[in-house]
Amino acid sequence: MELTALINSLHVIQVSGEVERKDISSIVSDSRKVKKGCLFVAVKGLTTDGHNYVLDAVSKGAITVVLDKDIYPEEIFLHRNTVKIFVKDSRIALAELSHYFYKEPSFSLELIGITGTNGKTTTAWLLRYILQYAGHKTGMVGTIANYIDHEPIPASLTTPESNDLCEMLYNMKMHGCEYAAMEVSSHALALNRVYGLHFASAIFTNLTLDHLDFHHTLEKYREAKKVLFDTLSNTSFAVINADDPNSVYMVKDCQAEVYTYGMKQDSDFRIKDLQFNLSASEFVIEYNKIDYPIAAKLVGTFNASNITAAFAAAFLHGIPVESILSAIAGAEPAPGRFELYTKGEKSVIIDYSHTPDSLEKTLQNIRVIVGTSKPVVTVFGCGGNRDKSKRPLMGKIASELSDSVVITSDNPRNEDPSIIIDEIVSGISKQNYKVIEKREEAIADAIINSPANAVILLAGKGHEDYQIIGETKIHLSDKEEALAALNIKEPVI
Repeated sequence: MELTALINSLHVIQVSGEVERKDISSIVSDSRKVKKGCLFVAVKGLTTDGHNYVLDAVSKGAITVVLDKDIYPEEIFLHRNTVKIFVKDSRIALAELSHYFYKEPSFSLELIGITGTNGKTTTAWLLRYILQYAGHKTGMVGTIANYIDHEPIPASLTTPESNDLCEMLYNMKMHGCEYAAMEVSSHALALNRVYGLHFASAIFTNLTLDHLDFHHTLEKYREAKKVLFDTLSNTSFAVINADDPNSVYMVKDCQAEVYTYGMKQDSDFRIKDLQFNLSASEFVIEYNKIDYPIAAKLVGTFNASNITAAFAAAFLHGIPVESILSAIAGAEPAPGRFELYTKGEKSVIIDYSHTPDSLEKTLQNIRVIVGTSKPVVTVFGCGGNRDKSKRPLMGKIASELSDSVVITSDNPRNEDPSIIIDEIVSGISKQNYKVIEKREEAIADAIINSPANAVILLAGKGHEDYQIIGETKIHLSDKEEALAALNIKEPVI
């Protein structure tokens, strides 16, 4: 694409260098991906700043550089015949350039954004399944993986950088996708990764304590989530969780039509008559005084909420209700989301619960099912270089709602695992826990040494098949360790 056309899509402060007769082959924000003929946008990341790699990008063949810190002499760019574009905000520039370069793909798809602390993955997973069941090619962007119809693409971020995201949406469009379900993280909203995208609809699941290492306060975290609804047009619609008090705040400036879901009496899509066991749920969704019976393999009150959010969005997008109900009945849980494996009377549940609220809700739902008839054992840790305030809270929740707890390592990253564990233990007042730092040993101990009828919750890692220690990612899967400890090759669900 011609550079002159791309420049016209930007809010530019200054352009230096010869822009005529320059064709851009790609747009990148990672200097390691720079190739001859590309445009490099220097953005500040969470741990490093792309402005530090501008010279590296130029030496690798970038013919244009976009930056918002004018820290390099003009001679460097002139010598390499490289165009320098100075902008106010290089992240917004990255989004603007990407939208134009990839022909504004979000306007060619029915893009559904899902945000909230918990439930994003399950809701997106269900929506993709429902839409495909109804015969629509559908993409997905999320934590577990990205999908272009049925083709999985590994995910490194819940919501990719705007250039990667626009390329992915463009590829969905080129593969004939009509819909895309996208998890929209608070980081992505705060860092303008979804800036300029057109969302046909947006879902708010809930807001609880998380990511304060990045946002610092719950108010700033909530404000980041709100951005998704502030940017909806009057041709879009929002689906919000009436059971969460933050919902009203999310849509107070929203131009889109707003629908509510939840257990509250006045919810547009009301959940009622909920019953569930360890492997299935049944309930009713009432909408416009009509009852729709739900049978699902997904378990618990939190999943009833996720199912209803997906039901409402699909229904409002015009998907036939018979298809929605059949799809929900056949949908398997998303990987690592209340996945159940059993042998004899012993049950192991693998769940991504990594916040105080999600851990509490998961354990509360297990208690609703088993009461005091079965012992509940919880294995969990907390991630390093992340919000420290939740560690003692999660220790307290696990101890109070479990018969016994094994505290272990999660992704310690650059923190000392033993210090993380000590901070978890500081929230525990009961003597029903033990510490086994190595996660694989903790899982084996909890499963092998628990009573024959125990329910063991492996919390925090979910679908992840790795552990991050320092800067190194090693293979470690809760599912694989659980199946080995249960001594079964195929899951019995």
